Amino acid sequence: MLVNNEKIAIVGGNGFVGRHLTAKLVEQGYQVSVLTRRRESSRSMWVLPGVEWVECNVYEEGVISEIFANHQAVVNLVGILYEKKDNGKGFHRAHVELPRIIVNACLRAGVSRLLHMSALHADAQQSPSYYLKSKGQGEDLVHRASSEGLAVTSFRPSVIFGENDAFFNRFSHLLKLAPLVFPLACPHSKFSPVYVGDVVHAFVAALKIPETIGQRYDLCGPKIYQLYDLVTYVMTLTGHRRLIINLPNVLARIQAWLLEFVPGKPFCRDNYRSLQIDSVCKQAFPAVFNLKPAAIESVVPQYLRCQTQHGRFDDYRRDVHRD
Repeated sequence: MLVNNEKIAIVGGNGFVGRHLTAKLVEQGYQVSVLTRRRESSRSMWVLPGVEWVECNVYEEGVISEIFANHQAVVNLVGILYEKKDNGKGFHRAHVELPRIIVNACLRAGVSRLLHMSALHADAQQSPSYYLKSKGQGEDLVHRASSEGLAVTSFRPSVIFGENDAFFNRFSHLLKLAPLVFPLACPHSKFSPVYVGDVVHAFVAALKIPETIGQRYDLCGPKIYQLYDLVTYVMTLTGHRRLIINLPNVLARIQAWLLEFVPGKPFCRDNYRSLQIDSVCKQAFPAVFNLKPAAIESVVPQYLRCQTQHGRFDDYRRDVHRD
């Protein structure tokens, strides 16, 4: 069990969840070291007291083991949704090779506690996508380190939402760009979106609850939605009125292949494969964390509506300058 003012290192702390977790740990009185490839990209977070932003190559085991020294815990949040080629190598590097490096670095540095971000329905054997399969392999790998004295807890969230998320914000952007119609792949895929604040709560709480050691926790929100319903909800909040066309599987696969060539890769073949499994939990939010998870209706409107208002104001200003 960790106490306040101890040191925690975060790998992947400059991402969506990482920024929220870093702020929460600081609020709780921990000292935090965030390992990042580009320190400059963290400029907006430099104001946080008690945070050291360490620029390094996290794939260099010797380097990160030196950084981990004198830290009581490490958090691995690294995850990617896309890879350059549809062959699984990019996912394997981020979700399997890196966790192996982190585990070895923890053992070398004498770190006793590791929190690991996995994914809901990650499975090294049965998963249909490279993403979920590699997440499952990485999850199994870090838990095997318990035999070497490393206390591990892993978290398996459904899609995570919150301000600056990559889900609702992405659909808002895509709907804005779509000309009148919006072709939607896998419209009946199910999700139980979980609030980033609730995910962060689980991570922080696990540091102080010994019973979480060795456990793998599925994290979901309180409601289940089809993808079509979520996209329609975004459309309602943002005012981007489009005709949503539900694509059959054949056209969905073609769309996934075509969108791999679009800058930013809004959709890819491996995303399509992941969507063949509903991202919902069998049970409610783990009772050990003593939390009632937030629903999207209580959070999403706050940032999507605000984003839309700002966007309309920016458009107005551009029109004014054109005159």
